[in-house]
Amino acid sequence: MIYADYNATAPLRPEAREAMLVAMDAGANPSSVHGPGRAARKLLETARSQVAVAIGARAQDIVFTSGGTEANALALHGVVAQLDKKCTLLVSAIEHEAVIKNAGYAGVAVETAYVTPAGVLDLDWLRDRLAKWDMARDGMPVLASMMANNETGVVQPVAEAATMVREAGGLTHCDAVQGLGKLMVNVGLLGVDYLALSAHKVGGPQGAGALWVRSGAPLKPVLFGGGQERSLRSGTENLIGITGFGAAAEAGVRDMGKLQGLATARDAMEARLISEGGVTVFGKGAERLAQTSNFAIAGFRAETQVMAMDLGGVAVSSGSACSSGKVKRSLVLAAMGVEDALADSAIRISFGWDTKPEDFDRVADVWLQAAKRVVSI
Repeated sequence: MIYADYNATAPLRPEAREAMLVAMDAGANPSSVHGPGRAARKLLETARSQVAVAIGARAQDIVFTSGGTEANALALHGVVAQLDKKCTLLVSAIEHEAVIKNAGYAGVAVETAYVTPAGVLDLDWLRDRLAKWDMARDGMPVLASMMANNETGVVQPVAEAATMVREAGGLTHCDAVQGLGKLMVNVGLLGVDYLALSAHKVGGPQGAGALWVRSGAPLKPVLFGGGQERSLRSGTENLIGITGFGAAAEAGVRDMGKLQGLATARDAMEARLISEGGVTVFGKGAERLAQTSNFAIAGFRAETQVMAMDLGGVAVSSGSACSSGKVKRSLVLAAMGVEDALADSAIRISFGWDTKPEDFDRVADVWLQAAKRVVSI
């Protein structure tokens, strides 16, 4: 089986597995003051440093969570609470549902930040909206913009947007879940105030994530208890998962050049699918993650493609697959103005750290064989 669904979950890296085995043997609570507890704390803080180094941050500004969804929730609900709801959330139209839904439940006004047909945050729209901003009426602007889209792989102009928002007196949250290990992530250069990460997207285990918080940025906790993670996220830390996260983050940054080198093979695969299959590749005109491709051909429904690819020995996902595994229309493609008939046929191919060069050819072979049985190509 060729695994081509890294944007959903990357296979566990050997470095993460080894680190997790060490943590399993620790067998103690990192909040305990006895010897075993101190040993567990050392593992936890080593992982915190590894994650911090991976994004150019200070270790003390990393708050561990249960994953990317909780990290996004903490950022959005935490800033709204600290600002006493005197703010408006500007949420890009292509955000993950973990951001869109948490923003909707934050109890403040939410506005959509539009994207271009290429799937890139519309900076002209943002500039115009901020120019008309009324602090007395709208409160502080808080922008939520992801680093790279999970469906199309399109990279977003986060640094440029954050500069605009900062100059307007606002704050920026970046969902960088798809960026770590695929792009250079440096919180200082990005100029954001909050940044969410997830372990299992970079080859760590599921169930671990982190939120980076700029020193001095407003944030209140949303979980209360024992005061772990500087009282911003109470609850005993998932030591095994976090240790694997740290090792995976370190390995992901180390191997990033290799991953970015997949763009050549990805582009060759897409060229073949376009010439032999007549597909439309979404976001092709924009900067994209090197290992992601989202394409469609009308009349070949996404769920049918996913099943055909699976039978052919290739694991992919629908470009519109939600977290429950059900298939529904892609909000991302809708925001890009893609017509429904084409959007319903979109699938996402995403490669990663264990991808072989021949995998690209095999994916194209299997897809073309399936397409010939269903549509005329």
